Amino acid sequence: MATITRIPFIRHCSTGPTVYVQHRAKGAVRHAGPGQAFWFRAIDATISEVPLDDRDLPVLVTLRAADLQQLTAPATVTYRVADPELAARRIDFSIDLGKGLWLEQPLEAIAAMLHGATAAAVVALLAPEPLEQALRADPTGLGRRVTAALVADARIADLGLEIVGVRFGLLRPEPEVERAMQTPARERIQEDADKATFARRALAVEREAAIGENELANQIELARRQEELIARRGANARREAEEAAAAGAIAADADAAKVRTVAEARADADRALGEAKAAGERARLDAYRDVRPEVLTALALQQLAANLPSIERLTVTPDLLTDVLGGLLGGGAPAAVAAER
Repeated sequence: MATITRIPFIRHCSTGPTVYVQHRAKGAVRHAGPGQAFWFRAIDATISEVPLDDRDLPVLVTLRAADLQQLTAPATVTYRVADPELAARRIDFSIDLGKGLWLEQPLEAIAAMLHGATAAAVVALLAPEPLEQALRADPTGLGRRVTAALVADARIADLGLEIVGVRFGLLRPEPEVERAMQTPARERIQEDADKATFARRALAVEREAAIGENELANQIELARRQEELIARRGANARREAEEAAAAGAIAADADAAKVRTVAEARADADRALGEAKAAGERARLDAYRDVRPEVLTALALQQLAANLPSIERLTVTPDLLTDVLGGLLGGGAPAAVAAER
């Protein structure tokens, strides 16, 4: 938008670099070009302001396909004013000399013309096609073809406009038709989902079966190992019992041998002692063989006296003394001896 500065009897106009300004005074062009700044008199001046920047125009085209189904094609047309002088002659871009605003609506006029041209190009391209084929059209390719059609439109060129490009959004049919067309795809997706679910369940069942088989195999292996352990423990117990029995037998044999040895030694000792005693008795008897009887009697009495218990009192009668003396002297018979303890 141009900036107008008011001073008595004269005014000043300044614009930006993206705006083409044409100043006419008394029908003659005094200033023309982008980014102009100049003084003028409002009484005999007219100023046109043409934008030079790229502008986007949304267009919504509704058409019927070859199978009589309604189709909506949203598009965005990007354009610019390539020849501002020509555009200023064909469209009223004049501004208010006091406020700097357009007196008319030039951009709406351009939009109406571009909307009609774009709709005609889209209808010409999509109307001969069935709905399903039209919906499968490549938006990029469709945009290029519509752009070519608009560039070739002489009405657009006569206004000094240049079409930069056309971009299409999602082509959509009526809601009921769209839902009907989406049903097969949804069914296929649901079928694939069901297959995936069934496959996942089958895989889970297989895994559970495998886990069960593995657990059963582990239990069987554990039972087998327990059986081997029990058998090994029994064998070890038998071996320990056998070893203990063998050791006991060896110990018993050793004790028996020891007892036999001790017994034999004692028997040999007793035998030797008996033989010694017998030899001593024989020697003593041999020594007593030539001794007189009275001496033997005295020795016997001596031995008897040594082996008798102690005598507290002894009564000797004359008769006993006579007999003893007679026996010692060899002239009398043995006398009876009475002893009282």
